[in-house]
Amino acid sequence: MSNTPPSAQVVDAAPLILEVTQEVNGFTGDFKEFREDINAKLKQTEERVTMLDRKTQMTARPQLSAGVELGAPHQKAFQTYLRSGDDDGLRGLQLDGKSLSTAVNSDGGYLVDPVTAETVTSVLQSTASIRSIAAVVTVEATSYDVLIDHTDVGAGWATETDPSVETSTPVIDRITIPLHELSALPKASQRLLDDSAFDIESWLAGRIADKFARAEASAFLNGDGLDKPTGILTHPVVDNDSWSWGNVGYVVTGSDGSIGDGDAIVDLVYALGAQYRANGVFIMNSKTAGLIRKLKDGDGRFLWSDGLAAGEPARLMGYPVLVAEDMPDVDSNSYSVAFGDFSAGYTIAERPDLRVLRDPFSAKPHVLFYATKRVGGDVSDFAAIKLLKFGLT
Repeated sequence: MSNTPPSAQVVDAAPLILEVTQEVNGFTGDFKEFREDINAKLKQTEERVTMLDRKTQMTARPQLSAGVELGAPHQKAFQTYLRSGDDDGLRGLQLDGKSLSTAVNSDGGYLVDPVTAETVTSVLQSTASIRSIAAVVTVEATSYDVLIDHTDVGAGWATETDPSVETSTPVIDRITIPLHELSALPKASQRLLDDSAFDIESWLAGRIADKFARAEASAFLNGDGLDKPTGILTHPVVDNDSWSWGNVGYVVTGSDGSIGDGDAIVDLVYALGAQYRANGVFIMNSKTAGLIRKLKDGDGRFLWSDGLAAGEPARLMGYPVLVAEDMPDVDSNSYSVAFGDFSAGYTIAERPDLRVLRDPFSAKPHVLFYATKRVGGDVSDFAAIKLLKFGLT
């Protein structure tokens, strides 16, 4: 048994109880501060999430889910605009920089949705037009300048002791290709647009593509340069023996309104410089092609040969043939066949945007769709293109 009195034991435990109380109070204070800090951070995080949600709703940005097609909101908004004229969806999409082209002016029109624009481009590229063989450039200005150096730099042989003699300087020409506005104005009834089974995008793309393709194909060959591209056949033409820059050289068949014995085809090919013949292409319409494909050489072999694979063009003397219906028919002194390197000889400049305006008022009860694009074209190298004249001189 302990001899310590009970009162002494109580007195000895008092400091321990005081120490434990102080520790508990300190822990409680620290935990309170920790809880307040966590609550503050949670509040900041909640405010930030709320702000991001509001910004996302204001800008109408596409969802980030992998299962959502990014092009669908734009396509749906464009379809709604075509059917009802409601442009609220398009206005929201215009704030999303990823869905727009920087070359498009937002005033006065709307950019066609990606699906429709790709369809139009595909049809234009596959149309029998020199677009498929010419140089096509995309510009964001009102014109495109081509700089052409069509003279050689002088050169001379130098010896060890004789002084060098100054040589001639090349001459550089500037060819300006202005862009012109090409437009189409298809229409549909409002009842047809209200029919949800009607594929408005495919229909509109087909109508616009057909109109644009035919207008371009004609202008690139026969355009006079007045509010349209300048065609190849509208430039001055001269006999190839007296050819000079700024003119298109021609070779005669030696028979008025006829191909003759076909030797003129050989003359036409070799009238073109060797640097251009490697990429040479013939251009003619269907009637002229039917006439020329009957030609034979001295051994009875046809000069014309059909493509060996599907989609491969026919060939004349080994060079591809593009059948373009806007070339003139064979007639007296007609220029019905062209041969050249058109990727060097003709340049097409265009803006990348296609705009569509919906007009429900001008042709009620029909709705008009005014589609526009800007395109220009002109000869960029007069030495790269030659013509066949069906005449005597």
